[in-house]
Amino acid sequence: MSDCGCDKARQDLEEYLRNEVCKTEHTEIREHLENCPSCRDEVLVAKTLTEVIARACKETAPEELRDQVFARLREAQAAQH
Repeated sequence: MSDCGCDKARQDLEEYLRNEVCKTEHTEIREHLENCPSCRDEVLVAKTLTEVIARACKETAPEELRDQVFARLREAQAAQH
């Protein structure tokens, strides 16, 4: 049974999305994605998750909420000792 390229594309997906694969691998993966709807869908999901996480990381909690969380963490840590 020959590999249609899905295993390789999925294995290198993270590096591909971060542009951390060499030009040859990048071209091979891109060409595979152009011809494979299943892997293309996986890339779409990965890109969407990455964008959502990046947006969430830019948001900050209100100062009052952060203070409450840190106070509870300190209490929990003190209770463990």
